[in-house]
Parts: sequence; structure tokens; C-alpha cells
Amino acid sequence: MLWDRLRRLAVLLDGPEAEAEAASPVFSSGESVAGRVVLELSGPARLGSLHLHARGCAQVHWTESRSAGSSTAYTQSYGDRVDFLSLRQLLLAPPGSGEATVLPAGRHEFPFAFQLPERLATSFEGKHGSVRYWVKAKLLRPWAAAKRATRVFTVLEPLDINTPALLAPQAGAKEKLVCTWYRSRGQVSVSAKIDRKGYTPGEVIPIFAEIENGTTRTVVPKAALIQTQTFLARGTKKQKKSVVANIVGDSIAPHKRDGWHGRALKIPPVGPSILQCRVLHVEYSLKVCVDIPGTSKLLLELPLVIGTIPLHPFGSRTSSVSSQYSVNLDWLRMGIPDQPEAPPDYSSVVTHEEPSENLSPPGQDEATGILEGPFFAYIQEFRYRPPPLYSEVDPNPPPDNLIRPRCMTC
Repeated sequence: MLWDRLRRLAVLLDGPEAEAEAASPVFSSGESVAGRVVLELSGPARLGSLHLHARGCAQVHWTESRSAGSSTAYTQSYGDRVDFLSLRQLLLAPPGSGEATVLPAGRHEFPFAFQLPERLATSFEGKHGSVRYWVKAKLLRPWAAAKRATRVFTVLEPLDINTPALLAPQAGAKEKLVCTWYRSRGQVSVSAKIDRKGYTPGEVIPIFAEIENGTTRTVVPKAALIQTQTFLARGTKKQKKSVVANIVGDSIAPHKRDGWHGRALKIPPVGPSILQCRVLHVEYSLKVCVDIPGTSKLLLELPLVIGTIPLHPFGSRTSSVSSQYSVNLDWLRMGIPDQPEAPPDYSSVVTHEEPSENLSPPGQDEATGILEGPFFAYIQEFRYRPPPLYSEVDPNPPPDNLIRPRCMTC
């Protein structure tokens, strides 16, 4: 039969992964997506039409058990969906007479292209929901079932952490009164600080913390990076929290104090934060806790945002220092002394034989060469600048009312 000669139907997207159907190409909002639908026929075949449908949506679904009375129970379902992308294209249309199109044996390609809309949500697979994007091809054949092929692609929405809100330091403090059998056993307090709110996967979070153990028991400080998935539907939300990275500090003896001076917590490869989707949120936080035997933990939570655009080397005055907290800054302290040194003698800097042009400001080419060098050398150049030209006329004379008359008889 002519309609059974279809050997292969596939959707390929342009790029390095074009021939690898298992790969998932990555795009961003506003970009163009191009590809082709491939038909391989073992012989001449009669085909109807070929349709292409590009889809993208975020959907959530979960169930909860409800009890009504002592013997009756039922299950309540919750679900919702938001569509981001829905485009249709007709790649192969039947002739005007309504008869099927006959294609010869071999490989046939039908190109397509479309543009992604702005403000999409990043692709995500969660416990009770997901954000997915795909392209589906549907081939209609006379006297046969329709044939379908799907190609999934990934959308990575840019999230820049180089903003004032995400570069601001985060800090907090908490304390807890430990009581057992209605007797006070002392107080435990913790204060923590991180240099900024926004990070990207692979970066290291330096944690600065002070833990004071005023109890009679040994406590253990810990820190963890928490991912919180929030699913929203019909005015109800469902959350799932998981630990993606953690560190454990040294034990603190009773009535002792300890501190973390930049304790490193590395961010593993995790998905970025999703904050603008109506039905699904992905948020991160840094939890610093103190494990106290015999009672609940003391928890301190600092919000975090995991982005996709890393920190610029010179994006802000504090970013380069805060991101590289382990850099030794002793060279800066030695290079610029606390007390400025006295300027050299005028005669040792400028001689009579030296032309006056040397005292003029550097030209355009010379100034460009100075600025292109290291910044520290540019600072050092100003330490030995010659004093201004000598003049017996005061360029800034004091006001007349401040000049005291001199007594000639004294």
C-alpha cells in the first residue's frame, strides 16, 4: 500500500544538534527557531497534508486527600496551565482538487521558522509541575492513521544578577532560649551575612557567621542551599523543598563562641530561579542553622536568586571584591601608605636644562598609554608628580577684611 511506505518522520532543529534527535537545543526569549521536517519514503507514497505546531506552556497538577467525618474520604485534584507559545504552520498542502499528493521515494525536507515571544519561563521539571517547549509535526495520510513526530527544545530565560537589588548584601540574626523541663538552659544566637543576593551555578558563596553557645550542651552549626518549588492552582499552593548543597561546621562547646570567616558553599549545577510565572515558582535560600540536642534547631534564612548571567568583573564597586573574597589585598595596603610621603625637592625634580614642555600635561597618545596600564601603576604615578611652578604672586589672596594692619611702632 502506498501509505505504508513512510520510513521516517522527524523534526530537526538547526544547530550543532540537528542530527541528534535526543539532544535538546537551547534558545532564549525573542530568538528565532528554525528547522525542518524530514520525510523518508521507501517508495512513492500518497500524502495528505503536513502540519507543524510549536507549543510552550507551564502546567501544574496535584491531588490531596480530604476526609469528611469519620468514614468518608475523597480526593481533591488541583491543576492549572499557562500557555506561552502556540504557533501553527502548514508545510505541505493537498492539491486544490482535494486529492492526495504523491511524493517519490527518497528523503524530503520541509523547512520552517518562527520567533519565540518575549518573557518566557525557563524550562523546568518539578514534582507537581513543569515548563516545557516542543515542536510537533503531524502528517495526514489517506486511508491511514496520522503520523506524528515531536522535538523538545529548552528555553533558558536570561536572569542578570548585575542589578542593585541582587548585588546588595544579605544579613540577619536570630536567637533561641533553650528550655528543658521548664528550666532555662541558656541561649543560642546566630548572625550571618553574605556579600550579595544573586549568584550563578558554579560560584562559591562565602558565609560570614557568628555563633554563640550560651547553653550547657554542645551545638553544631550548619548551612544549606535550599530549593523551594511552589505550585499554584485555584487559590491553593503546594510546596516542595529540597537541599541542593550543604556544609557542616565544627562543634561548639558550652559557653563558647565560634565564627565563620568566609566559609565556602559551592553552588552545584541547578536551574535558575523562576519568579514571574503565574502557576509555578522556583526560589532559593541560604539557611544557617544551629543543631541543638534535645530541642528544635535555630534557623536563619537568607534569600537568594540563582541567575544565568554571571557577575561582571567590574560591574560594581563591590562586586569584584565580594565575588573573590579569598583574594589577598595586602598588596593594596603596601602600595598606598597610610601617611603620604613628603614631596621631593624642587631642584631634584626640575632642572634648568629640562625643557618646560616636560611640565605640561601628557598628550592624547601618552595619556592613553598610561590608562591602558595597570591601575596600580597609574596610582603610583601621581605619588611623585612635581610641585606646581613657583610664583611670588599668591593665586588665591585672602580677603581684605582678613588682613590685619601691622603696627609700625612695634
